[in-house]
Amino acid sequence: MSSSTADPRLASAGPPRRPIRLSWSDERLRAIVWQILVVGIVGAIVWWLWSNTVHNLEVRRIATGFGFLSREAGLPIGESLIEYDPTHSYLRALTVGVLNTLKVAVVGVILATILGTLVGIARLSKNWLVSKLAGFYVEVIRDLPLLLQLLFWYTILQGLPGPRQALNPVEGVFLSNRGMKLPWIEWLPAHSWALVAMVAGIGATWAYARAMRKKQYADGQPRKIWPAGLALILGLPLVVWVAHGAPFTPDIPALRGFNFRGGLTVSPEYFALLLGLVTYTAGFIAEIVRAGILAVNQGQWEAAEALGLRRGEILKRIVLPQALRVIVPPMTSQYLNLTKNSSLAVAIGYQDIVSIANTTLNQTGQAIEGIAIIMLVYLTISLSISLFMNWYNARIALVER
Repeated sequence: MSSSTADPRLASAGPPRRPIRLSWSDERLRAIVWQILVVGIVGAIVWWLWSNTVHNLEVRRIATGFGFLSREAGLPIGESLIEYDPTHSYLRALTVGVLNTLKVAVVGVILATILGTLVGIARLSKNWLVSKLAGFYVEVIRDLPLLLQLLFWYTILQGLPGPRQALNPVEGVFLSNRGMKLPWIEWLPAHSWALVAMVAGIGATWAYARAMRKKQYADGQPRKIWPAGLALILGLPLVVWVAHGAPFTPDIPALRGFNFRGGLTVSPEYFALLLGLVTYTAGFIAEIVRAGILAVNQGQWEAAEALGLRRGEILKRIVLPQALRVIVPPMTSQYLNLTKNSSLAVAIGYQDIVSIANTTLNQTGQAIEGIAIIMLVYLTISLSISLFMNWYNARIALVER
């Protein structure tokens, strides 16, 4: 058999690997030895820290474990997404803290993304004034410490008039040093079921849009998605709400004595924390968005303009979809930063997981367990954000054919 017909796999396999020699001159043996030494040193340090901690706890007769979670907390919490009072357990109090942290993180990520995207686009505006104002915002916000900004917003909100002289910019909306009061509705089970139906409708709309997009790729025929999406996202919750009796009782805030009663309350602590986190993170997101747009070849703009598309349409349909591949990876870091920066809430009195866990460990003496809970909460949230953003980044990545 000629050499030209030899198995290509044998040709590409290369020469056989020589066995490891028991000699310090063998680099593979040295690599294994160094790895064993590093693992051993790290293990010894961990063992020493653990044994030292256990010894100190025993000497000081400090109990360990998470049994305290079932005890009555006796801890007042100003705002909670679930029912809570001081007679509930520490576990319930910590759950309230986790939900308060998530309330800041989720709303903050959404608002910071919107504001940062708008500011980033404004920096590239052909309007000189708009571009310079956006640039000034970015430079000032990014150069000021976040803690200072949180204290600034909190001081501003505390300087507002009291409830009797509250600002009333819109009918039913009141702004005072007690926070912001908004009109709301009396929440009933029918509304919860309607909300569930809306979430299901959003999921069904996404699945329907994906299926229609596949069909369009197959036959080239565009299909309208909005009629089905409108029916699923709005029609389905409406049907569920009507099926439960269509209850609707508006809850309008009104001044009663020295404070407002009714409506939805946004505390000054939450409002200041949200303002500070959103405006600060938006400054960094704006630069990420600007860099992503500039990374798209200028020829894309010129080709689209030659087809008669308006600048807004070019940005929406051509430039931003391509820029996402540059924007998403660093945007993940900003989402993580916003979530972890929310731990500064303790500086202005907002009771998030850090604040409640600190109070818990002061009352129970379970310092190690309290810190471990805080670390576990932030680790879980951060990993969840990273996993989702990595999945989304892989989904929009270019696939070579």
